[in-house]
This record gives sequence, C-alpha cells and structure tokens, in this order.
Amino acid sequence: MTTWILAVLVLYFCQIYFNALLYLPTEGLLRHAGGRDAQPEKGKYTARADRALVNMKENLPFFLVPAVLVYVVPNINLALAISGAQLFFWGRLAYVPLYMSGIPGPRSIAYMVALAGNIMMIWALF
Repeated sequence: MTTWILAVLVLYFCQIYFNALLYLPTEGLLRHAGGRDAQPEKGKYTARADRALVNMKENLPFFLVPAVLVYVVPNINLALAISGAQLFFWGRLAYVPLYMSGIPGPRSIAYMVALAGNIMMIWALF
C-alpha cells in the first residue's frame, strides 16, 4: 500500500509542476522567480490543467484517509485495498491528459475509475 500512496503523491506533485511549466513559454522563467503578484491570463490548456489540479486537490483527501486507515484498522481486506489504490492511481493518471484533450466522456470515465478505487479502499476497511 505504501508504494501506491507514494505513487499518488508523486502524481500530485507532477501535476503541480506541470501546471507551472505551462506558464513558462508565455511568461518566461524570470516571472516565476518573482513574487507573481499579478497572475498572467490563462490560455485554454493552462486553465484546463488548473481545473484538473483543483480536482486532484479535492480528491486527494478521499484517497489518503482510507489509505492511511489501512495501517490502523485491524482485519481489513488488504488485497482489495491495494487494488483500490491501484485503480485510483491509474484513473488519476489517465484523467489529466484526457482533461487536457477536452474530450468529456473519457475524462469522466477516468474520474469514475478513480472513484471506484476509493470506494474499494473504503469497502476493504469493513
């Protein structure tokens, strides 16, 4: 389970820095080194990446709480919890490029895959 928790956290950090990299071509490196008091206008892809990041921030606690409870709650179904964590990771990994592409159907499917992973982890606790 630790591997999948770390994998999700790495995915989260990659998503944060991916968003910052989208600003570089239009704003340059020096703008990122300053205080950034005035934010630049977001392009279509930068805005999508920002919304995908907000979605990840909203969903991360719902992954981390059952993932950490796996270590605390006795007599859980560890195989189900690990499968749920894997499903969450792969769903979230697919979510960002699908969101960036602007294709709403597959993006929603990727979100539901990750959500199913969360439900599996919660179910494993009982």
